[in-house]
Amino acid sequence: MSVRQQNLDTIAPVLATFAVSQTAGVDDLKDANIGEPVELTGNNETGPISAGSQLLGKLISLTLSDSDDGERLATIQVGGVCKLAISATNPTVGNGVVGGTSGTVKQAPALAGNDPAGGNVARGTVLEVNGTTDCLILLN
Repeated sequence: MSVRQQNLDTIAPVLATFAVSQTAGVDDLKDANIGEPVELTGNNETGPISAGSQLLGKLISLTLSDSDDGERLATIQVGGVCKLAISATNPTVGNGVVGGTSGTVKQAPALAGNDPAGGNVARGTVLEVNGTTDCLILLN
């Protein structure tokens, strides 16, 4: 009997709905951002992740269409296992991650001394790294 290949992406995700942040009346998330990491930008509000920011989760879907600024809601995977694109400094198995560049995550930085007020910004546990392309993360 051979060992069966595991598909960790099928672990039940935990999903939550958030408002979409705006800049000058235009939604910061568009359909092109689906599948990318996002961050918490305000009270129950999400937007694209910025470099060094804490990962909220993965953008799964948006309601309505790109032209419906101010009315869209974002469904975010906030728990479970997901695959996200990576950028330098690439994470390794067991690392936590933070926001990278252009819709990616990267290895969380080492902290000098104690964690900052409010806790460490690192999120998740990297389960697998696919070269310099993407990684599988347990959102915990």
